[in-house]
Amino acid sequence: MSGAARALARRARRWLSRVSLPRTLRARLTAGLVVLLAVSCAAVGVAAVVELNGFLTGRLDQQLRAAGVRFPASLEHGAPLPSDHDGDEDGDTRRQAAGTFGARLAGGAVTNAAVVASGHDAGTVSVSLGARDARRLAALPTDGEGRTTELSTLGDYRLMATRGRDGDVLVTGLPMESVEAAVHRLELVCAVVFGAALAVAGVAGALWVRWSLRPLSRVAATATRVSELPLSSGEVALEPRVREGDPRSEVGRVAGAFDAMLGHVEDALTKRHASEERLRSFAADASHELRTPVASIRGHAELALLHPDPVPRKVVRALERIEAEAARMGEVVDDLLLLARLDAGRPLERRRVDLTRLVLDAVTDAQAAGPGHRWALELPEEPVTVPGDAHRLHQVLANLLANARLHTPEGSTVTISLKTDAPPGSAAGPGPGDGPADGTADGTLGRTAVLEVHDDGPGVAEDLRSKVFERFTRADRRRTEGTGGGAGAGLGLSIVAAVAEAHGGSVGLVSVPGSTTFTVRLPADGA
Repeated sequence: MSGAARALARRARRWLSRVSLPRTLRARLTAGLVVLLAVSCAAVGVAAVVELNGFLTGRLDQQLRAAGVRFPASLEHGAPLPSDHDGDEDGDTRRQAAGTFGARLAGGAVTNAAVVASGHDAGTVSVSLGARDARRLAALPTDGEGRTTELSTLGDYRLMATRGRDGDVLVTGLPMESVEAAVHRLELVCAVVFGAALAVAGVAGALWVRWSLRPLSRVAATATRVSELPLSSGEVALEPRVREGDPRSEVGRVAGAFDAMLGHVEDALTKRHASEERLRSFAADASHELRTPVASIRGHAELALLHPDPVPRKVVRALERIEAEAARMGEVVDDLLLLARLDAGRPLERRRVDLTRLVLDAVTDAQAAGPGHRWALELPEEPVTVPGDAHRLHQVLANLLANARLHTPEGSTVTISLKTDAPPGSAAGPGPGDGPADGTADGTLGRTAVLEVHDDGPGVAEDLRSKVFERFTRADRRRTEGTGGGAGAGLGLSIVAAVAEAHGGSVGLVSVPGSTTFTVRLPADGA
């Protein structure tokens, strides 16, 4: 392929890439219908024009044969005869149509050329032909067949050449003007009629396709509404079915399959909801029932340690471990019971909570529990208040600070910042790093309280970031190595997420090696 051809191909591809094709099925069907109709109309129009042109040209050929060579023969003596001349057969110019062309050629050169003038007594008019016209006349075959030739001074003519008696060539012709006028008129009529037909067909086709695809529109609208439903948890009631009546059509089969799919999804969601309800009930009942025996075990261990009689050191150590593990088990039971209550949607206490004071109290407790860490505070000048449950919000702060203390080595810096911010998406919205890493939004209106807990520890492993707020998710050894703390039961961050969600807020994580930030967003007081 040459360079010019390649450049042309590239330009064609760029042009095709810029062409905007219809995207919707309705637009494509309508456009296809109009294109097919346009091709059909063009084929009919071209066939009609070609047929009419051939028919009228054939009629001209018949007129040329009927006229014969009377008129060009009259030019043989060098001067045209008048139209009413009663000469012999060779000089007779009567019964010649206006515009009839006649020419005599001798030795390949035009000796005489004239045209019958219009009007009854107009006679003939001599024509001056150029060298190009003379060559065209000389090139005509003398077979008595008509051929269309353009004469520079006269326009398009249908010419027929015949050899004369004395070796000359006699040319007779009729103008193509009437044929061309009829053909052009037919072309105009076809363009107008077919254009109107295409416009009407396009509008009617668009309405017909729109009416035919109404079930698909209902399917799309139902699918859109279903996609907006909160299907992740809770009892879900799906949209009404499409119920297209004709299952024999393609659209009807699509609507029927969509209805069947919605039915299966609704059944699956109902079964899942029932299973979740049973699991929540079991967790709540089990947690409630375990509280009493755990408390009893812990009480008996404490009572045994207070016994005045001498007890072997190993027995004392065993009783201390029993007491510690019983206490830890009690905390796990309390956490499970709290999660079960939050899952059940039990309302929390709603009071005006000074979040600034909660932060100060939680940091004080964290300093006492982790003196080897450096604790920093960034608080606004004015107190930040939120509507909610003070005890549960304190638990959120305690869990986040305990998580930072247990999963970072001693000497790490933990920074707790508190501020108020505009809702996400506004002009004064949060900057990079303020929102959750997983893209969750708090969905609140008005001002938002933003609490951040940042540490410079090893960070959360990449495979744990997406599920760090799920229950029983434990940090890997890389994050807990050298911290001196256990991994816990994996319920602390899930409680943080559940309590934040119960308050109408959200929690997010941004973590890279050397920088981990947990962000809690809560609707501020008066939001």
